[in-house]
Amino acid sequence: MANLVEATSSQKFEDLLSKAGKCLSVVHFQASWAPQCAQMNEVMAELAKEHTHTTFVKLEAESVPEVSEKYEITSVPTILFFKSGQKVDRLDGAHAPELTKKVQHLSVGAGAGEGPEAQGEPPQEDLNTRLKKLINAAPCMLFMKGSPQEPRCGFSRQIVQIMKENNIQYSSFDILSDEDVRHGLKTFSNWPTYPQVYVNGELMGGLDIIKELAESGELENTCPKTVSLEHRLKSIINRSPVMLFMKGNKEAAKCGFSRQILELMNSSGVEYSTFDILQDEEVRQGLKTYSNWPTYPQVYVKGELIGGLDIIKELNETGDLTSVLNGES
Repeated sequence: MANLVEATSSQKFEDLLSKAGKCLSVVHFQASWAPQCAQMNEVMAELAKEHTHTTFVKLEAESVPEVSEKYEITSVPTILFFKSGQKVDRLDGAHAPELTKKVQHLSVGAGAGEGPEAQGEPPQEDLNTRLKKLINAAPCMLFMKGSPQEPRCGFSRQIVQIMKENNIQYSSFDILSDEDVRHGLKTFSNWPTYPQVYVNGELMGGLDIIKELAESGELENTCPKTVSLEHRLKSIINRSPVMLFMKGNKEAAKCGFSRQILELMNSSGVEYSTFDILQDEEVRQGLKTYSNWPTYPQVYVKGELIGGLDIIKELNETGDLTSVLNGES
């Protein structure tokens, strides 16, 4: 699709915003390792088919750090909305229904010549079509009162807690924000109360059924699991035989310590990969606890912590740096 593109550099990103002009641009700051981002990319692909005058951009947050830093991207997925080159809205996290809602709202902007008829977009879909799309917006969808961060009733609060305790990955929709959905879904699913949970487009049930599934141990086999922080950290640490966690990247260090360690690593002649901790606050804080090492940069070889700048300096001075990075000692 011509309106679903990838920005691989800050220049490409600026060019895409400029080309879009007054039309809406939706920019997904993503990471290839995050399953939530893959889910949001699928939603964007579907939206791109409907909103042909909206530009949907995928941008690897770690690969374009100057853009991520400019817009204060600290976690993925984060989605920004632009018009006339200016940011007009923001969505943090994998909230597929909210993304759909924002695109529908912003793509029919208030300015003359920006409405659905002027842009050649289809008329508003009927309610059943909307409900089907919402139900299938994520592998696991929770229709509740409020949000997971701020539940608005006791039943919703309980079901959010159960999902959290069982490490379930899901998106949610606040039925209090849309009366059509609130009343229509009861008829559509033949289920008169909320909350409601759907998996792969099929109704599982409400709080009582989710409780039973959790108590029997079946819930975690039925719903998709969230990748735990420890699992994420292990995965990133082992992404390359030699991993450097730093502020910035190989091309642009963002602190003096990171700049110094890059020079030492480059002088060793050993191939290594980097991870920019400024782009992911969860990793930045979590790795300190995981490795019991309170500062950055940090160097890992074959999944094991070697140390920070002082230790790398010592190894370089003793002539052992290359052999240690090669895993020989």
